[in-house]
Amino acid sequence: MTHRPSGPSTLPGQTMSDTPSINAYLVTADKDGHVTAGPTTITTDQLPDQDIEIAVEWSSLNFKDTLAAAGNRRVAGDLPHVPGIDAAGTVVADGSKVLVTGYGLGAPGWGGWAERIRVPANWVCVRPEGLSARAAMQLGTAGLTAAMAVEAIALGQVEPDSGPVLVTGATGGVGLLSVALLSHLGFQVVASTGKADQHEMLKRMGAAEIIDRDEVLRDADGPLASARWAAAVDVVGGDTLSAVIRTTRPQAVVAACGLVGGVDITATVYPFLLRGVTLAGIDSAGCPGPRRTELWNRLADAWALEGLDEITQEVSLDQLDTSIALMRNGDHIGRTIVRLADDD
Repeated sequence: MTHRPSGPSTLPGQTMSDTPSINAYLVTADKDGHVTAGPTTITTDQLPDQDIEIAVEWSSLNFKDTLAAAGNRRVAGDLPHVPGIDAAGTVVADGSKVLVTGYGLGAPGWGGWAERIRVPANWVCVRPEGLSARAAMQLGTAGLTAAMAVEAIALGQVEPDSGPVLVTGATGGVGLLSVALLSHLGFQVVASTGKADQHEMLKRMGAAEIIDRDEVLRDADGPLASARWAAAVDVVGGDTLSAVIRTTRPQAVVAACGLVGGVDITATVYPFLLRGVTLAGIDSAGCPGPRRTELWNRLADAWALEGLDEITQEVSLDQLDTSIALMRNGDHIGRTIVRLADDD
C-alpha cells in the first residue's frame, strides 16, 4: 500500500471558518474557582488563532483528558478549556484527511472535543489511505504509544522467540493495544490485570497467558529477582515498574509509558549492569513528525489490527461524563471514541 506523506508542506494555510458556532465540551471556572464541565455551544472566533482549521469527525478519551475535564491546571492550563488530546477529521481549506495526537492538543491547548479545532501545521499528520477517522481514533494516542513501545522492544533486538513479553495494566487502552500489536507480530504475550472478568477478552485480543497484577509484585523481591520477561510494556509505573525491571531477563527492554500506579520507582543499578536491561521511556506526545508518520503508516498497513470494535465504545459529547467517571474510578475498559460528526 502506498501512503501519502504527512507534514505541513502538503497542507494549505487557514481559511475563514464556514460555520459561526460549534458544539464542544467546555471546562470553565467561576470567580470562586468552582469548575464546571460539559457540552455546550461556542463560537468559532473563540478557537485559537493557528495555521490549520480542522473539521473534527472523531476524538477519543484518554486519562489525561479526565484530568483536563476536572480543570487540572497542570494539564488544562488556563480555563476555559476544551479537552481531547486526539482528533481526526478533514482540513476545512481543502478537505485533506488528517489526524492530530499529542503535542499540545488538549494539554495545554484547546483539544479535540469540539467540532472544529485550530492547530499549528506541524502538529498535523495526513492520514494514511484507507484509515478512516473513526479507525484512527480507535488507536489515537493509545495506539501511537503502543506502537512506540513495540518499536523500542524491536530496536532492542528482542524477537518473538526471545521469551514472554509482559504487558501491565492490560485492560486499558494502551495495554490492550499493546497486547494486540505484540500478538499480531508473533510475540508470546503475558497480560497482567486486576480485572478477573476481562480474562476472556484479553485472550481474544491475543494474550497467551493472564496473571493477576499482584503476581508481578509478589515475584520481585530483592534488587534482582528471578529473570522471567524478555521484554515488557509497563502502563502502570510506580511499584509495578520497579518490580518489572527486577524480573526481566538479560538484554530485556522495558518500555515505560504510564504512571497511574505512581511516579516514583525503587531500583538499583544491578538490572542494568548485570543483565543489560534497557529502560525505554515512551513520550508519544512529543514524538517527532517523521517517526510519527512512519508509525501511523505501519498501524494502517503491516501493523493493522483486527477486532478493535470489541474493545471500543462510542459516545457523544453528551455521554462523555459517564465514560470520564469510569476512567477516573479505574473501571474503564479498552477505548472510548467520541463522535463529533459523520465518519468519512
